[in-house]
Amino acid sequence: MPVIHAGEAVVHQLHGASFTSYAAPARGSKELCAWRVEIPGGTEGVAHRVSREEVLYVLSGTVQVVLNDQPGRATTGDVILVPAGTWFRLDNLTAEPATAWVTTNAGLAAVMPDGSWFTPPWAC
Repeated sequence: MPVIHAGEAVVHQLHGASFTSYAAPARGSKELCAWRVEIPGGTEGVAHRVSREEVLYVLSGTVQVVLNDQPGRATTGDVILVPAGTWFRLDNLTAEPATAWVTTNAGLAAVMPDGSWFTPPWAC
């Protein structure tokens, strides 16, 4: 189906954030994955190294991004480019929630700080 209606999206919860999956191989997409992440205020993310490039478009709020220990800040309308192989963390240190649209290639996985691999269900 070329149209995925909002009510058909699958929501996942992890580390205090909500990931709403719209496009992924399990949903018919062959090459791309796309989801909306909602991060409540006062949420510190978990560092992970991504296996594929990710592009995050900040829809609302302000987030702090850390790429290979280099901090940055992004706000509504900004784009965060996360190269494959980069250690990445996304925090919302404000009191207001933040949302972003994320796009990547199918097959995304991440290495967690303890060395374990994680394949996000919203990208499968």
